[in-house]
Amino acid sequence: MELDIYQVDSFTTEAFKGNPAGVCISDEELREGQMLSIAREMALSETAFYVRNTHKLRWFTPEVEVALCGHGTLALAHILQEIGEASFGDTLCFETMSGPLSATIEENYIALNFPVAELQGAEVAREKLDLLGIDEDSVVSYLQFDSKELIEIDSEQLLISLTPSFERLKQLPGRGIVVTSKAGCNKLDFISRYFAPWVGVNEDPVTGSAHCALAAYWGEKLKKHQLNGYQASQRGGNVGCTLLPNHRVELRGKAKTIVKGKLYL
Repeated sequence: MELDIYQVDSFTTEAFKGNPAGVCISDEELREGQMLSIAREMALSETAFYVRNTHKLRWFTPEVEVALCGHGTLALAHILQEIGEASFGDTLCFETMSGPLSATIEENYIALNFPVAELQGAEVAREKLDLLGIDEDSVVSYLQFDSKELIEIDSEQLLISLTPSFERLKQLPGRGIVVTSKAGCNKLDFISRYFAPWVGVNEDPVTGSAHCALAAYWGEKLKKHQLNGYQASQRGGNVGCTLLPNHRVELRGKAKTIVKGKLYL
C-alpha cells in the first residue's frame, strides 16, 4: 500500500520554525495500530491522519491518540490547499473525536474553528511546581482544562528560563501543563510554553489546542476578543486568536511544507 505522507511546519512561514506535524492522507481508514506505528516512524509531536472518503481526522503522538490537535489540523488544511484539493475561500470540515472542526483557507492565513476549553479552578500541585522550577509565590492562577493544567506566572523571564525535570514529572499523574504569562511587548498579549512528557512530548513547540484555553483565559482577563499569542519554545510560533459566539475560538496561522513523499506499508 502506498500513502501520501508529508511533514509541515505549522504556525510559521519559515522552515524549521513553528511546530512540525506529520500528515498522512488515505482513501480508506487505516487500522489504529498502523496509525500509531506511522506516528512513531515520523517521530513528531503529532501526525494527522485524514480519510478522503469520510473526512475523518485523527491525531497520534508517538505514544497515544489525542482528541484535539491544532497544528496537525493546520498542517492538513495547508497540504490540501497545496495539492489542489482546497482553494482560497474554501471551508474544510473534519469529523474528529472533538466533534466537527473546520478550517477556512483565507488569503494570508488558515483559520481553524475549534471549541473553547472550559477552565476550572484547581488545587496548586506544589510538587509539579518544584519540578517545573516555579516558586509558588510566582503563581498568579492555577487552573485545569481537559485533564490538563494552566498556570499563569508573574514573570515572562521566568517562563522563558524554565527547565523542567521531565523524567520526574512523568512519575506524577498528568497529561499536559501550559505555563503562561502576560507578554512584555505591545504586539503580543501573552506568551506560553507547553509541557507534556506523559504522552511522549517533553515540550511541544506550538500547541493549537492549548490556545483554546489560553484564548479563553486571557480574553476574560484582558477583556479582549482578539488576541495574539506567542509560544516561546526553542522553535517558537505565533497564534492569532479570536473568541467567537457559541463557545468557539478561531485560531489563525500559516504553514510551510518541509517534506513530501510516499509511505509504503
